[in-house]
Amino acid sequence: MSTPVTKPGFLRQSRWNPYAVGAAIGVLSWIVFAVVDKPLGVTTSLTGLAGACAVPFLGAETVATNDYFKAHGFKWDYGMLFLGGIALGGLLSALISRSFRIEAVPSVWRERFGDSVVKRLAAAFLGGILAMFGARLADGCTSGNGISGSLQLAVGGWTFFLTLFAFGILTSLVLFGTRGSSKS
Repeated sequence: MSTPVTKPGFLRQSRWNPYAVGAAIGVLSWIVFAVVDKPLGVTTSLTGLAGACAVPFLGAETVATNDYFKAHGFKWDYGMLFLGGIALGGLLSALISRSFRIEAVPSVWRERFGDSVVKRLAAAFLGGILAMFGARLADGCTSGNGISGSLQLAVGGWTFFLTLFAFGILTSLVLFGTRGSSKS
């Protein structure tokens, strides 16, 4: 006699339905606007955290006199709690779904670019710098500019999303080609 196969509860799934997640982010945005009267966003808080982390390396005076860090200083507020919640939520999700693993070179990277951990970490670091620079240049990240902006029907939010998807697809095609895009 075989054991019946049961689907795991939605919290144990390693991937959730993107439509349900999108709707949940929309509801979260409404709640955040209602409670703290601010849009979703994390790059400003991440900038403040970066300034706080820079103090031991650059000195408190250097960070305090930097115009950028002065404008976006570290403070315990909704944005910092949201930033911490994203990290904690991601960790809890991976642990609950039993999909947590430490992986220096993911298989999709390995297949295209090889096993070099240094090459992978350098590319990830450079990509992170470019993404953060772009987010700060645009005065908003994916959540602040894209999600919150598009929910408010802002032209900038929709322009951001269209540009994000267009360049995401282009970058994916350049880096990984079209292998596996059609099922024969």
